[in-house]
Amino acid sequence: MILVPFIIWMLFFDENSYLIHKKFDREIEDLENSINFYKNKIEEDKNIIKKLQDSLELERFAREQYLMKKENEEIYIIEFDTIKK
Repeated sequence: MILVPFIIWMLFFDENSYLIHKKFDREIEDLENSINFYKNKIEEDKNIIKKLQDSLELERFAREQYLMKKENEEIYIIEFDTIKK
């Protein structure tokens, strides 16, 4: 008789209940996914930095990302309309 209320108390109302553990497990999983995402992002950035050691790659990066240009050079930006009429 005492066992049933004790089990109910431990599963739902206690400070270390099953529901709280389940919530913490979900939170841990979300944090692990974030860790993996940022590790992949760090690897991508390391590869970009390694490529930018070359002056030609650095020039290409500056032209594409920041629309920089050489003197006496004209740049035309072509945008494509993706909306169908």
